[in-house]
Amino acid sequence: MSKTSKTTPTSGIKLVFFGNERIATSVFTSCPTLQKLIDAGHEIAAVVTQQHETGASRKQRKLEIADLAARHEIPLLTPERPSDILDELQAMRADIGVLVAYGKIIPQEIIDIFPGGIVNIHPSLLPRHRGSTPIESTILAGEQKTGVSLMQLEKRMDAGNVYAYSEVELLGNESKQALASELLELGSEMLVTLIPRIVSGEIVSRPQDEADATYDALLTKKDSEIDLSKSAIRLEREIRAYLGWPGSRTIIAGKEVAIIAAHVSKNRLENVDKKSIFVANKQLCLQTADGILVIDELKPAGKNTMPTHAFLAGYGTNI
Repeated sequence: MSKTSKTTPTSGIKLVFFGNERIATSVFTSCPTLQKLIDAGHEIAAVVTQQHETGASRKQRKLEIADLAARHEIPLLTPERPSDILDELQAMRADIGVLVAYGKIIPQEIIDIFPGGIVNIHPSLLPRHRGSTPIESTILAGEQKTGVSLMQLEKRMDAGNVYAYSEVELLGNESKQALASELLELGSEMLVTLIPRIVSGEIVSRPQDEADATYDALLTKKDSEIDLSKSAIRLEREIRAYLGWPGSRTIIAGKEVAIIAAHVSKNRLENVDKKSIFVANKQLCLQTADGILVIDELKPAGKNTMPTHAFLAGYGTNI
């Protein structure tokens, strides 16, 4: 891919960008925030990501933001700790920092380098859903709305003053990838619109209400286990929230499978033999503690993702 020629803006804000713009586990990103800041003519002194993210192991995907930085000849810094590049950041004399999905707490000594501090795009309506899994947690909770908070970074996790909010109504069928993309696009528009006024001091941030704060749990590999003692509604939400990682896994017809898509049955499906896994009306079903979950797509270990009818054609006699 050819490089974009580097231009030095005659006006605009000088900033350092922290993060990779992957605002949920295992999602892809087009890096709209950094792209919009470049398009707006701001000077990006450097992009800073975590050191381990730029590795080349089999399970790691190359960072989209690394490609974007390279195309625009923006220095990419990958310190083990942000404090390792304290002197380098000070020498840049940037006006402000921008952070989108960095994945580590930024120490106060780094925040204080920037006259305008560091502004963060957080994909929830703070103070609800503080932490690193707000999108997954919003899906799991079945909430009817979510949004983006543009906040002033501080050393406490997601506790800084907020410059602006924007809400999004939810339909209840959003995938993790689709919701992450929508919120990131919304947040990037907010940031690029408001950052000149943040730097100038025209916008005053307001404190969060600590009484309303909630904190989301980290996801673990154990979360991938399908637990039929839960309701069908809960398991359908988990499948959407955990897609990619940690995934939603179980054993069907003697095969380990990852469930990719499913829906809660609204029709009467007869479980004649009272099995936990059964076929009814040519549909692959899971009997849960409350309701029946119908599997639409799944991925057997070592195989490609397939629709249920293809899986039943190969393994249906073993169910």
